[in-house]
Amino acid sequence: MRRLLVLVLSAMLVTSGVAVAGEQVIGGERASIEANPWVVYLTDDHGVQFCGGTVVAPTKVLTAAHCALGRAPGDLRVVAGREDKLDRDSGMSVALADIWIHKQYVAADEGEDLAVLTLRKPLPYTPLPIAEPADRALYQPGTQLRALGWGRTSENGKTSRYLMQAVLPVLPDTYCAESYPQFVKTDMFCAGYETGKIDTCQGDSGGPIVADGKLVGVTSWGEGCARRGKPGVYVRISRYAKDLHPVVDALPTGVVEP
Repeated sequence: MRRLLVLVLSAMLVTSGVAVAGEQVIGGERASIEANPWVVYLTDDHGVQFCGGTVVAPTKVLTAAHCALGRAPGDLRVVAGREDKLDRDSGMSVALADIWIHKQYVAADEGEDLAVLTLRKPLPYTPLPIAEPADRALYQPGTQLRALGWGRTSENGKTSRYLMQAVLPVLPDTYCAESYPQFVKTDMFCAGYETGKIDTCQGDSGGPIVADGKLVGVTSWGEGCARRGKPGVYVRISRYAKDLHPVVDALPTGVVEP
């Protein structure tokens, strides 16, 4: 039987009403929303944070397909500009106009784990550019990436109140394939440390992995959190740039101007 993919499971359990999200990026540190204005989090219709996302256009947020699958636009809200989830006076909570899920998505560990959320009104925050096919150097083993989110700080912890970040080096595709037989190197990459200890976790799904001022990955799946030999697996954004641009760059409909 396929081993449990906890990042995917976290989104599923929130839907069923089981409390699962988590504290924060494991082994990370506090991050500033001012320095990372494009990072957002998603809440369900009860206001519970369960996934992350990235502003890639004024009315577009890129997240993981498994965070949005089976949900209607009215089931979700995007919270932007808020570093502390309890600080309701900062940032803004925005309703959705539409949800796009990659047409080939089946399961996170099979690839295509991407969704684009179209917002009902533009966000006043600078979008983050996505990695393009020419950005091959950003995926070379050893490249230092930054992961951000409000997910767990331990495998069985609680969700973080604050935005967190951690530095994760890209690992060789051969190592990723040895760790996960279902790993697809053309569609994914893995990052972290062979010894574990620093990783993304439940509640971080859909959130950004950045390098050189670009969105290079989306937190997707993995086995456990920060386990030895089980690094986090991320969507290889450059592989999907041609699929994303028509959606991200499209003029939105049903959007209310501020």
